[in-house]
Amino acid sequence: QVQLVQSGGGLVHTGDSLGLSCTTSAPTFSILSMGWFRQSPGKNREFVAAISASGASTTYPDSVKGRFTISRDNSKKTVQLQMNSLRPEDTAVYYCNVQLYWGEYWGQGTQVTVSS
Repeated sequence: QVQLVQSGGGLVHTGDSLGLSCTTSAPTFSILSMGWFRQSPGKNREFVAAISASGASTTYPDSVKGRFTISRDNSKKTVQLQMNSLRPEDTAVYYCNVQLYWGEYWGQGTQVTVSS
């Protein structure tokens, strides 16, 4: 059973920075990509960031581009999300995601709250 364990998150103010981390038990060779999604009350889960297996390619939606940075440490099978210039609309539960050859898995979710 593949596991993803998240850490980080919490309560910050507008303009602050915050980091999230996620470690997977999946075998490194099986990982296609890792990423982050978020979901706020009453809304669908939305894509936040993704990074390729090699770490050479990253993808962001316009809503976070230039403010969020995704990175990974393959030796530790960890992916991080650095969030800068946070806004109240970034408030959500953030989920780590790993895409494997045979399927995808999710972390347990971490609350990020940005107060105005």
